[in-house]
Amino acid sequence: MLVFAVILYFVVTLTIGFIASRQVKTTGDFINAGRNLHPAVNTAALFALWFGSETVFGASAEFSEHGFSGVIEDPLGGVLCLLLVGIFFSKRLYRLNIYTIGDLFRIKYGPGVELLSTVLMIISFIGYAAAQIVALGLISQSLLGITLHAGMLLSVSIVVIYTFTGGMWAVSVTDFIQSILIVAGLAAVSYFVYDMVGGVAPVLSSLTPEQKRILPDNNVMDWLNWFSAWMVLGFGSIASQDIFQRVNSARSEKAAYTSTIAGALMYLVFSMLPLYLIASIKMIDPSLLQGDLQLVLPQFVQQQMPMWLQILFFGSLLSAIMSTCSGALLAPASLLSENIIKPNLSKKISDRTFLLLTRISVVIISSVAMILAFSRQNIFELVGEASVIGLVTIFVPFCAALFFDHTNKSGAIISMLAGTLIYVVFRFFYITELNPLLPGLLASMAGIVIGEVIGGQKRDSELKT
Repeated sequence: MLVFAVILYFVVTLTIGFIASRQVKTTGDFINAGRNLHPAVNTAALFALWFGSETVFGASAEFSEHGFSGVIEDPLGGVLCLLLVGIFFSKRLYRLNIYTIGDLFRIKYGPGVELLSTVLMIISFIGYAAAQIVALGLISQSLLGITLHAGMLLSVSIVVIYTFTGGMWAVSVTDFIQSILIVAGLAAVSYFVYDMVGGVAPVLSSLTPEQKRILPDNNVMDWLNWFSAWMVLGFGSIASQDIFQRVNSARSEKAAYTSTIAGALMYLVFSMLPLYLIASIKMIDPSLLQGDLQLVLPQFVQQQMPMWLQILFFGSLLSAIMSTCSGALLAPASLLSENIIKPNLSKKISDRTFLLLTRISVVIISSVAMILAFSRQNIFELVGEASVIGLVTIFVPFCAALFFDHTNKSGAIISMLAGTLIYVVFRFFYITELNPLLPGLLASMAGIVIGEVIGGQKRDSELKT
């Protein structure tokens, strides 16, 4: 019965994607839904974007081991990111009326910086997409009794097909429906568990003092690393193409603002449910926590829940991951076609050809992400590393261009390269216990300043001659 329900869900998802594809007439329709999404659909898309494998699998596993301090990066950092985007970035980004963040770098810094920034952004998305593919493989393996690799191939094929055909329209419509499933599934399981453990209070009482702590020890290093945990997603994903596309798909500037804030609040509320469930499972059946913590929730549901609730839960779980995966494939595909392939073609192409190139880019990105997913299976690490890349490379020149009209090409290049280099050095040579993203971010900031100095010296020498 459960297997049949999963297959039916796949078929329904594909059908929705094909129906939504009828709205796609131009590349603009494919990349940003013609900037015509209803605020409710846009809110659901932003919520579903974040509510993925790292929330259900990764964050619940981290909470089981480390308590609230372990989930600062996600989901709390994800909530911070959406709030910051909504309050400070959404309106400015919407007014630009461009397809990608790479377009902003081209406008402000020129085609060379556009290419460099796009490559760095695509690299960061590959890891993020790979994490969702791994999660889909784990669920398919558990439900269908197939190998992990076969599960990854099957499930990602479904996502690629509806993303390929319908683009942002298909992603947004399926996100809206999938958000309803996510909320219904997790709420139903939580209510069922609520009766089993006797409410919320016993679960909170079962947490150790260490698990309840959210603030670090009172020393400089711990505080710096605590702030770093907030920054991984909280700042690192602000300059992210998938969030930008959803903001840019709203039907108005006001809708872009309100839907982003609403998506953040929705994510805050429902991201707490997997944490509640994992803490409850520890009370109900502690033996489940002896294996892979990423699989505790699905194993518990299969063992303890009635069939109808299993169907609802796994439908919501697949919904959460597929919605995140589709966005993680569409965003880098848009960057690849708009900012790498199109500018390097020998002649101007029609919008129809550009649309085809963007669709082909979805297949290219998914293939590369699949290769990475086959080699690494730690979901939480893949997501965290993807966001860090964005923070130490793209974030500083992105903010400088958006808020300060920064146009210094040298500064942007030095900022991206310095941030990357210093992060890699601190990440792989273990110079200090300090989270390497902080030195990387500081180096990126310094790069902007150095570029300004170099640019000023060049202008002075030009004036003298």
